[in-house]
Amino acid sequence: ISLPPPPLPLSPLEYKWMHPLPTQGRDGENTNAESSSSSQGSRGFADLMGRALDGPLLPSQQQELTAEIRARPACLEEGRLQPSALPALVENNPAVAVAILKKVLLLGGEPRTRDYFSVLVEMEMSFHSMEVVNTLISETQVPSEFTNLYITNCIATCQNIMDKYMQNRLIRLLCVFLQSLVRTNSVQIKDMLIEIQSFCIEFSRIKEAAQLFRVLSSYEAN
Repeated sequence: ISLPPPPLPLSPLEYKWMHPLPTQGRDGENTNAESSSSSQGSRGFADLMGRALDGPLLPSQQQELTAEIRARPACLEEGRLQPSALPALVENNPAVAVAILKKVLLLGGEPRTRDYFSVLVEMEMSFHSMEVVNTLISETQVPSEFTNLYITNCIATCQNIMDKYMQNRLIRLLCVFLQSLVRTNSVQIKDMLIEIQSFCIEFSRIKEAAQLFRVLSSYEAN
C-alpha cells in the first residue's frame, strides 16, 4: 500500500477561498457580525414583545422593552404587533402600551394612528386603560376625537351596567380619572364639560361624582 502524495501548495487566491475573512464594510467593521447581532436583536425584541402580550413582565423587562421601542424605528413591524393585540398589552403591561402608542404618534400616518387609537378607545373600561389614556394625554398630543370618544364610552359604560356594586366602582374610577384631567387643564375637559357635568348630576349620590361636579364648577368659573 502506497502512502497518499503530499498536498500541493496553495496559491494565495486558493487560500482566500478556503479561509475567507469576515466581510467588512467601508469603515472596516465586521458586517457579518453586525448582521448576526441585528438579527438576534430583532428576534429577542419580538420574543419579549410576545411575552408582554401573554402576561405581566418584570419591571426590569418592561424597562428593557420600552427602551427598545424608543430606539427601534421599525419596532411595530419587528414586534409583529397588530392593533388588535393592544388590549392585551394595555392590561398586562400598561407602560409598554404607552411606549407603543407614543411611537405610533411619532411615526404619524392617518391609517396607523386611527387603527391603534380606535382599538384603545373601544376597549372595555378598566383602571389600566384609563392609566394609559391619562399618561398619553399628559405627555403627548393625542387627537381629541379619540380621547373624547373614550370619555363618552366610559360614561355610557357606567350608565348601562346593571351590577350596582360594579357600577359604583366604575363611576368612582372615572371620576378620579376626570379629576386628573382637570388638574392638568386638559383640553379634553373643555370639549366634554357639559356631558361630564350631566354625568355628575346623574350620579350625584356617589361622593366622587358630587366632588367632581364642584371641581368642574370651579374650573368653569375660572
